[in-house]
Amino acid sequence: MVFIIPSARREVELRDESVAGYLAASARLDVHTFPEHQSARTDQGSRIQRRRDKRDPTSHFWGPVANWGLPIAAINDMQKSPDIISGRMTMALCMYSLLFMRFAYRVQPRNWLLFACHFTNETCQVIQGARLMKHK
Repeated sequence: MVFIIPSARREVELRDESVAGYLAASARLDVHTFPEHQSARTDQGSRIQRRRDKRDPTSHFWGPVANWGLPIAAINDMQKSPDIISGRMTMALCMYSLLFMRFAYRVQPRNWLLFACHFTNETCQVIQGARLMKHK
């Protein structure tokens, strides 16, 4: 196994793979291995990732739940006078929600709770923008 140390640009050859793995993890080296070792490591990594997905749903739940404050505030603002609507902020929130709707759809597994949150916010912001244009 050959290690390349980025800062020194030199090669170090190690015979024992367990020592090589430990050194790579502890010294943060760029590891270059032979192709026959890649498939075993990839299979092990995918098993670990599947296990992690089953036990850690927090990133797909608590993030969107905390994000629901934006559409709730927009729904509250719909009952208020259009004088308080900021055109720049409405446009920024429209772009933000469009961007994160795409993100929520593209991430695997798809985060439908985040998508619904930003879809609701996008709808509210478009309505706020229409109210602002009608008012001015």
